[in-house]
Amino acid sequence: MGSLSYFKVTKIVFFFLLLIIISRVAYGSNYYEDFDITWGEGRGKIVNNGELLTLSLDNYSGSGFQSKKEYLFGRIDMQLKLVPGNSAGTVTAYYMSSQGSTHDEIDFEFLGNLSGEPYTIHTNVYTQGKGEREQQFHLWFDPTADFHTFSVLWNPQTIVFSVDGTPIREFKNLEKIGVPFPKTQAMRLYSSIWNADQWATRGGLIKTDWTRAPFTASYRNFNADACTKSSSRASSCTFAGKSNRTPWLSQELDPPLRKRLKWVQNNYMIYNYCTDTKRFPQGLPPECNAKVT
Repeated sequence: MGSLSYFKVTKIVFFFLLLIIISRVAYGSNYYEDFDITWGEGRGKIVNNGELLTLSLDNYSGSGFQSKKEYLFGRIDMQLKLVPGNSAGTVTAYYMSSQGSTHDEIDFEFLGNLSGEPYTIHTNVYTQGKGEREQQFHLWFDPTADFHTFSVLWNPQTIVFSVDGTPIREFKNLEKIGVPFPKTQAMRLYSSIWNADQWATRGGLIKTDWTRAPFTASYRNFNADACTKSSSRASSCTFAGKSNRTPWLSQELDPPLRKRLKWVQNNYMIYNYCTDTKRFPQGLPPECNAKVT
């Protein structure tokens, strides 16, 4: 009986150790392995044995990082905790982008606020160097109190922006009506924090209070279940995930998630380029008329 109990305990311990290992592999969040801090003169830091990254802004400089790999389709998750308190004038950008004048880009930007006022999430999609597809939202929680997961699902059918698993925006592939869609250019993941008090908070009316510097955003639990660019010249790719299963490659919003998307857009959207007729006096972009923005 003693030996049997020992083996039972051993199996249980092994099982939990395996779960821990799988969890760490799934997130792959060793920032030393996944990212390079590219600017900021020490204001960007990787700490906690590679499990946490922080970016800071003061009145001399901001800071930023980029992924070591380039991705061509996938699901990208990152947990962020934004600058607390009076962050007016600051912008924390978290986005994917290719290079060149005809680059593609998928943007989250977090526009700072006065204490007690909500952050603004600014989203945009660039295709072949052209953007002007902004949608902005407030959040239904305080993004400075704890970490929250901000995700991009990008596949040949659609781009979905999500927060804690709730979709806030969808940009579908509408090449059939002449709307370019990002599908051939691999993108790196970037993030930065910088001063934009000429426009970021109430159109630039509220300036950055440098007595509150440094302003710091934190990152953890990065996960890229994605296809990576295999060489500098080829558009083929190898899978970055530990499994060859790629459900994200054909994933689209199911009815419950589409209902959540509608809830967010009805209650928390504060700007939609597809309703800005003054900005587009010659007519709204074609994807707006298709009613699947």
